Amino acid sequence: MSTSRTPAGTGSPTLDEVARVAGVSRATASRAINGGQRVSARAQSAVDTAVRTLGYVPNPAARSLVTRRTDSIAVVVPEPDDRVFSDPFFAGTLRGVTRVLGERDLQLVLLLARPGASTARTLRYLTARHVDGALVVSHHRDDRLAEQLADIGLPCVFGGRPWTGGDRVAYVDVDNTAGEREATEVLLARGCARIGTIAGPADMTAAADRLAGWREAMGTAGLPTDAVEHGDFTEESGVRAARALLERHPDLDGLVVASDLMAVGALRVLAELGRRVPEDIAVVGYDDLGVAERTTPPLTTVRQPVEVMAERATRLLLERVDGVDGSHPVRLIIPPTLVRRDSA
Repeated sequence: MSTSRTPAGTGSPTLDEVARVAGVSRATASRAINGGQRVSARAQSAVDTAVRTLGYVPNPAARSLVTRRTDSIAVVVPEPDDRVFSDPFFAGTLRGVTRVLGERDLQLVLLLARPGASTARTLRYLTARHVDGALVVSHHRDDRLAEQLADIGLPCVFGGRPWTGGDRVAYVDVDNTAGEREATEVLLARGCARIGTIAGPADMTAAADRLAGWREAMGTAGLPTDAVEHGDFTEESGVRAARALLERHPDLDGLVVASDLMAVGALRVLAELGRRVPEDIAVVGYDDLGVAERTTPPLTTVRQPVEVMAERATRLLLERVDGVDGSHPVRLIIPPTLVRRDSA
């Protein structure tokens, strides 16, 4: 009788048959297939051979019961759908995450968690451990996701410094304050004396830190810090903010913008007003995710390595999922890089 025969009517080999072919117990076969814990090298080799010979495919639900793993990682984004699918920041983040997950054959689960019912639904999903861990990006002051995820004990890492709970969770961030300070110093070195800024949302730490960097540089230079408008990191918000800023301060000769997309909007407004860049007003953006190379003129900007940050955050998360000591939250801060082009 052939040992590779499957049970009548099933059409596929079972775990019991793998165990028989390998000459081990069903429990040993299960452990060997689901991680090799407490399995001798000889038994592991025999089970691996039986799996290949029979073409056995493990049952995901059964495997999850043994390993207590779902083999999936959530990326939690508290933003509306249209922004997630149009902003190159999120595309870069997801590329970095999937690159690392692909090395481990893990599945990405994207959770869009707007404030209110959507956030509550997301927390129920995460509390039920439908995923092994969560990477949270683009979070806001009122999300309180850091405390909530720490409370439920789910392994998590934040992309960017959380407003609160940062002493309880790991995070990877770029030095936003230093980056925006350097962006402002570029304009000061050009001789700009009336420099405004389009800042990001006041409820996000990245925006607050970038605004702080602009204020530091302006304060050191002894220049006023009253020319501020806020956007939401989108192009249209850059249009609105630039119009409002230039109506109040038509004498601006320098503009620091907290994202390249908002800078694209600002450049549109400057072109409409006949203001030459950089001759009449010099502009520096932030991100360098592709759009800065295609503006007119090409945008001087501060590069934050989004894909690298996402990769490091994902590897840090997988360490926690694998049981590496997470009692001391890691805070990894990556330096930004100034990229000079023609706008400043």
